[in-house]
Amino acid sequence: MTKILVDADACPVKQIIIKVAREQNLPVMMVMDTSHLIDDGYSEIVVVDKSRDSVDIALINRTSKGDIVVSQDYGVAAMAISKGAYSINQNGLIYTDENIDKLLFERHLAQKVRRSGKRTGGPKKRTREDDMRFESAFLNIIKKAKLQEA
Repeated sequence: MTKILVDADACPVKQIIIKVAREQNLPVMMVMDTSHLIDDGYSEIVVVDKSRDSVDIALINRTSKGDIVVSQDYGVAAMAISKGAYSINQNGLIYTDENIDKLLFERHLAQKVRRSGKRTGGPKKRTREDDMRFESAFLNIIKKAKLQEA
């Protein structure tokens, strides 16, 4: 059965994920480090230590083909795709074989810019439209996963 795995440390759409997962009768696993404890009454909560990439590693180790991974981390998305899972970010961008290489390359370039001392700009303030775009894309990816499962 398809499950939803969430990189929950800085995920602004956890409530939308829970609402949709309940409606679709899908299990949710929230993976977070010890500084971000939550209990939403629905999800399985996995808490890991605060070491670098511990959430990412724990999430990917629990990911199987056909699962849905919610993360803003391109590296996590790339690993999920390589395992045959679906991956989406908090803004509704669905990661695919067709876009992940470009996204990883752009991340690499931005890291080089930051290491040289320059700024690359931060995220924009989240809007209601962002939430609606995520929910719509999330429902679409769930439909794809359920079709593959059938």
